[in-house]
Amino acid sequence: MHVENITLGYGADAPVVTGLTLEVPAGQLTAVVGPNGSGKSTLLRGMSRLLTPHSGQVLLDGKDIHKLPARELARKLGVLPQGPVTPEGITAAELVSRGRHPHRGLFGRLTSDDDTAIDEALAAVELTELRERPVDQLSGGQRQRVWIAMVLAQGTQHLLLDEPTTYLDLAHAVDVMNVVHAATASGRTVVAVLHDLTLAAQYADHLVVMAEGRIAAEGRPVDVLTEKLLGEVFGLQATVVEVRGAPVVVPDRRLAG
Repeated sequence: MHVENITLGYGADAPVVTGLTLEVPAGQLTAVVGPNGSGKSTLLRGMSRLLTPHSGQVLLDGKDIHKLPARELARKLGVLPQGPVTPEGITAAELVSRGRHPHRGLFGRLTSDDDTAIDEALAAVELTELRERPVDQLSGGQRQRVWIAMVLAQGTQHLLLDEPTTYLDLAHAVDVMNVVHAATASGRTVVAVLHDLTLAAQYADHLVVMAEGRIAAEGRPVDVLTEKLLGEVFGLQATVVEVRGAPVVVPDRRLAG
């Protein structure tokens, strides 16, 4: 997936993302981080065709996503937006089955291949035993894992996840990130917007740091997440220590001004 000189915004307001170019490494987990208002979610919306760029393009397998038929794009690209709303009364298996819509035939019936994809997705998030449980009766972490299972069941090679760990406690966030990172083991390419810098650094193969609608730095987390960058981009004075080959941010205090 390649983002070429893209500018994104809302209506007549000033652009949020300006002239941004990004090559997403195939088969890896790319985490996008940055301060509030830096354009992280706007970038992901542009990459998922939820937002039409003012200029530039997003290429998927060499083709502009805005020129692909919707059904073809849905077979290539799975998207989990921020804060998805669960339909009332729907079970975990029913929600996951919605990920199979791009693959259904003329009459929309589930096939044996669909059933297999649903079963494998539920197993991947370790929720097989709760497949018939209404989603609104699950814990926050379980609900988020069901949504991720829905995207996995879609069977796409590219996944875009907007803040998949928001509102989750640390244990549930780790559960979700374990599932997300495991998707790359099958060759899938994942881009996830994250707020927790240390969590992003522990799981990401490629880290993109945004500031004021542009990329401030990108590369391996251990190379990118430095004390200097934290001060310049986040206005944060912190100590960065390495744990199991990945940087961990220990904040000291916020810089004045």
